[in-house]
Amino acid sequence: MVRIPSLALAAFLVAGPAAAPALAGPAPEADAVIGTYAQIGQAAFEDAFLAGKSVKAAVDAFLADPTEAKLAAARQAWKDARPWYQHTETFRFGNKIVDDWEGKVNAWPLDEGLIDYVDTSVYGESSDENPLFRANVIGSTSIRIGKNKVDVRKITKKLLSEKLQEAGGVEANVATGWHAVEFLLWGQDLNGTGPGAGNRPATDYALKGCTHDHCDRRRAYLSTVTDLLVDDLAEMAAAWKPNGAARKALAARKAGGLGALVTGIGSLSYGELAGERMKLGVLLHDPEEEHDCFSDNTHNSHYHDQIGMMSVYTGRYERRDGSVVEGPGFAAFAAAKSPEKAARLDAAMKTTLERLDAIRTKAETGGMAYDQMLASGNEAGNKLILDAVDGLVAQTHALEAVVADLGIDLKLNDSKSLSDPGAVSKK
Repeated sequence: MVRIPSLALAAFLVAGPAAAPALAGPAPEADAVIGTYAQIGQAAFEDAFLAGKSVKAAVDAFLADPTEAKLAAARQAWKDARPWYQHTETFRFGNKIVDDWEGKVNAWPLDEGLIDYVDTSVYGESSDENPLFRANVIGSTSIRIGKNKVDVRKITKKLLSEKLQEAGGVEANVATGWHAVEFLLWGQDLNGTGPGAGNRPATDYALKGCTHDHCDRRRAYLSTVTDLLVDDLAEMAAAWKPNGAARKALAARKAGGLGALVTGIGSLSYGELAGERMKLGVLLHDPEEEHDCFSDNTHNSHYHDQIGMMSVYTGRYERRDGSVVEGPGFAAFAAAKSPEKAARLDAAMKTTLERLDAIRTKAETGGMAYDQMLASGNEAGNKLILDAVDGLVAQTHALEAVVADLGIDLKLNDSKSLSDPGAVSKK
């Protein structure tokens, strides 16, 4: 059974440093903190890669025997794997090599009509921004990208990654990664802000009794895109090994590596998670802005982003196999140098975790899925999300206060949803 860090463990990790200033000794050396950060990076990306391999195994088993039971198992494997990827997202923003790579594996939202059939009554007929809005690669032999006619008869990794991913310079043309796999496993969520996730039938992959046509090509796409996801995860796991490109780039920054650590936490907390992934959805009341929108798994992804941030903050990461990577952490470094502000940051992170867990608990117990929380007029659901947004913003400001005392360079990604919500409108 795959182990995922529990709320009790996570609360302990955050609560522990909060009590530390009175007992704190000398601050750990910056190099030691960066060393722990790098070791956690290696462990987290290795876990994400191993989790991706488990998805591939389940997809292969489903394609060998395309029953509803095997489809359910593949979906569960995808859900089980997601937390291990989310734990790595705190390494974005502060590490260019991760940020440049991330679009291949976790780009969203996506115009799923690029990949397969869609229900146009929900999805729409066309898009002024995207000529490939309904290209339906699975149902086509060729598509036009700008002036070029592209042969799509053979579905290959090169076609998906080099021709289709962000085709025409449109970010919503997502052909690879976690969310492309998610769409192929679940199909569209046609329920809007009502209950229920996507419900693609297993017969969409059947060689006999095929539904929605082109089952052979759909099988090829699912197999190829899952293989590609594993390849991409393997690439970044290798980059975080001691002699890998990410580790070398971090080492070259010397003490500036602390900037990578805090920028990753700050930008993920603020512009990305609080803004683009959470506040925007509430402002628009739009389930299309839900991060894991086909599977209704968003509550877990948000929660595990916070677990990942806490891991690099505290210097303690619990691996997929239950082992622990632990060393001098930024929490101890901050507590020794700015104890009062560090204690406020500890408390803010704990509050944020509790609020994200309230969302997760509500969704997991069947009380209300995340996309239902986004609905206009759902004051209780909106409040659950906005309380977590407020927690993430407070967490970021507490981090800024600590960093100001320590003289570390911090660059945050912004979001109009936070800085100028009145300018946000539905396209």
